[in-house]
Amino acid sequence: MKEYLAPTPLLNFAHPAIQKLLKTQQWQYLNSLDALKSIYDFVKDEIKFGYSSDDTLSASHVLKVGYGQCNTKGTLLMALLRAVGIPCRLQGFVISNDLKQGVMPSWILSLAPKTIIHSWVEVYINEHWLELEGYIIDNAYLKAIQQRFKNHHGPFKGFGIATPCLQKPGNEFVGSHTYIQRDSIIKSLGLFTIPDSFYHRFSNLTGIKKWLYQHWLRHIINRRIKKIRASL
Repeated sequence: MKEYLAPTPLLNFAHPAIQKLLKTQQWQYLNSLDALKSIYDFVKDEIKFGYSSDDTLSASHVLKVGYGQCNTKGTLLMALLRAVGIPCRLQGFVISNDLKQGVMPSWILSLAPKTIIHSWVEVYINEHWLELEGYIIDNAYLKAIQQRFKNHHGPFKGFGIATPCLQKPGNEFVGSHTYIQRDSIIKSLGLFTIPDSFYHRFSNLTGIKKWLYQHWLRHIINRRIKKIRASL
């Protein structure tokens, strides 16, 4: 398990901001399952759902800005888990961009790639691996979407969510796998010990599209997310 506990440039849990958080939260003094749940809930709800400037942000940067999507929230989750001695790894995927209907204006979605790079975190605990994806969407945002579609009880895809049941998506950690975007996954890209190597090999945007996304489009999307979250 040693390789699944190591720091990296992205998993920079020795950073003063992360060490300060650990001192405040005292996760290192909990048993592994309780620590995992508390860290999971922190990343899910205290780090809001929103689109980061890049997938290659360090854990300390994600903590500082206070929001992220699947890949960047996953980096922070991995860093915090490794900091308290819980082994973890990443599984990469190709995912359909259709789950962003509603959260992205239609004109932005028409410019976006049809597929994007996605990931979830796998944690080794009680002698088996757990798949964790449900941390991506914070509870306040999810409740706003559930209220907006309160009469929808079947499969749901849109607003950053892809799940068999919007009202009971299975994203709360109760000791088993959690998911919130799994139903848009097209294929796996494999398992990675560290996120650094995954993002070195795969990326979502390049060139002018990346520049437009970083400096303009993501801010439009994030304002829409904040408005949805505040509508509850």
